[in-house]
Amino acid sequence: MTTHHNEDNIHRKSGLFKRFEKYLGEFVYGGIDGCVTTFAVVAGSVGAGLDSAVIIILGFANLLADGFAMSVGAYLSTRSEIDNYNKHKQIEYWEIDNLPDVERQEIREIYAAKGFKGPLLEQVVEVITSDREVWVNDMMREELEMMVEDKSPVWIGAVTYTSFILIGLIPLLVYVIDYLSPQAYNLFAAASLLTAIGFIIIGWLKTYVNQTSVWKGILETLALGCIAAVVAYFVGDFLEQLIVGQT
Repeated sequence: MTTHHNEDNIHRKSGLFKRFEKYLGEFVYGGIDGCVTTFAVVAGSVGAGLDSAVIIILGFANLLADGFAMSVGAYLSTRSEIDNYNKHKQIEYWEIDNLPDVERQEIREIYAAKGFKGPLLEQVVEVITSDREVWVNDMMREELEMMVEDKSPVWIGAVTYTSFILIGLIPLLVYVIDYLSPQAYNLFAAASLLTAIGFIIIGWLKTYVNQTSVWKGILETLALGCIAAVVAYFVGDFLEQLIVGQT
């Protein structure tokens, strides 16, 4: 009884992890985009000499608007892929129903190219074409090289937006704290440190998506954030000097 109970718990935990793992890619890339773009806004604002209140306004405007735009884009992209798959699948149904000999020959050619010959080839063709659903799915996969999307477009958009907000909020935390209760330490340095930690976490998670080394994932993500911050900071500093110099 105890063993059976433990197995149930293991499978339950595994199922929950698998459900999260399915959308890990969206979480990672939403988090990267949120952290990079928000930190770039912060760096550019600091370079322009703006105070905490303005940085918070610009940061949250970017966080909410860009995050929503990215999540909608992710949703529409996935929805489009599903619609395109279903459209071609309906075409395959029609062809099988109306041109069965042509479609059967296509199956024969596909598996002949895989090395099947003689009676074995004919047996494979017979088995596949005896089931309409199997036949269509095989044509979708082998002829059109299209795979069904098993992830929900709604969940893809939701996970992307949630990740964008959660990770993108990190660079702004220090400035929100400073606005509520003024701090004596260097705000940008503190924000940079927290953002680096955020990049490390996201970079570590990215290695599970890309199946690359942990150090490579972390260093690539950190480098991306640093480049975006440096560019934004000096652009903000340049524009601040340009505008001040004209006034």
